[in-house]
Amino acid sequence: MLRLLICVIFFLFVSACGIKSATQYDIIYNGEKEQRIKEKVEQSKNFTIALVPKLEGISYFNAVKEGAMEAAMDLGVNVIYKGPKNATWEQQEEIIEGLIEQKVDVIAISANDPKKLGPVLNKAKQRNIKVITWDSDTDHQLRELFINMVDPEMLGRNLMDTLAWKLGEEGTYAIMTASLSTSNLNEWIHWVKVQQQDYYPKMKLIDIVETDEDPDKAYMKSMMLLEKYPELNGVVAVSTINPPAIAKAVQEDEKIGEIAITGVSTPNLMRSYIEEGVVDSITLWSPQKLGYLTVSLAKNLVEGDRPYDGQRIQNVGNIRVHEDIVIMGHPIDFTKENIEQYDF
Repeated sequence: MLRLLICVIFFLFVSACGIKSATQYDIIYNGEKEQRIKEKVEQSKNFTIALVPKLEGISYFNAVKEGAMEAAMDLGVNVIYKGPKNATWEQQEEIIEGLIEQKVDVIAISANDPKKLGPVLNKAKQRNIKVITWDSDTDHQLRELFINMVDPEMLGRNLMDTLAWKLGEEGTYAIMTASLSTSNLNEWIHWVKVQQQDYYPKMKLIDIVETDEDPDKAYMKSMMLLEKYPELNGVVAVSTINPPAIAKAVQEDEKIGEIAITGVSTPNLMRSYIEEGVVDSITLWSPQKLGYLTVSLAKNLVEGDRPYDGQRIQNVGNIRVHEDIVIMGHPIDFTKENIEQYDF
């Protein structure tokens, strides 16, 4: 009888191991192990939070992943971090379909398109998966929260002020962006243009260039921009891969000091250009904190706790909240004087 019981148990174990979902994504941090070490298994639920960046493989989103993993370790949750190889909504849609199959608790996405991801995000919501956005928003009906890095108006106006100061408030400028369908970049660009029209009438926008979050394409488009507009005086480059691309083109074209560059990028991507005087300053925030904040708020949301204005988040600081939008904090300007303090 004992031998028969052992055989039945073994058969059930093998059968269960053979059942898999059609699509599986690896959990990059298993909070359950940490919970066992801390002896909190009985007190804490084992949530799975999935973060979907615009794409994988660039330093900005790698830094977000680091912050998300740190939060997973601290908070005892599972985190899946899975992004597309190219910055397209179609590849994000495919990833989300797989996450729905895995029955994750939260899908947190930096959206490549604010509208076209609607059907798959609604499908996730119908399966009782909470949907939030970070970095780049969708239509507000598709998610519960949007976690924004900075106030977009503040950032856009600041970028324009920085460029205008460098140009003496007159001259031509171009804007480099990742995609005209990306909501956060479009909002920054909107405020760049508003600030220029309101305060710098002697400046003129002559082109907006898309680079699709592709470093090689960004460099090629930068060279074309310099060739097409010999009268170009400055560039506002949003999307982290664009400032180093235009800086490299300006350096190689021996136009240092002739073309002013401002925008958003990481210290590590811009370090050499700032140290060599190609660029005076670049703006960003802490992507690690963004990853940490996203996991923290996702866990709170599953537990029924929504963020509130002035709330202090461990390892992040005090956040601002207006209705369903969270603002993490203020941007950081990286210059020759402070850039060595940062490594991301």
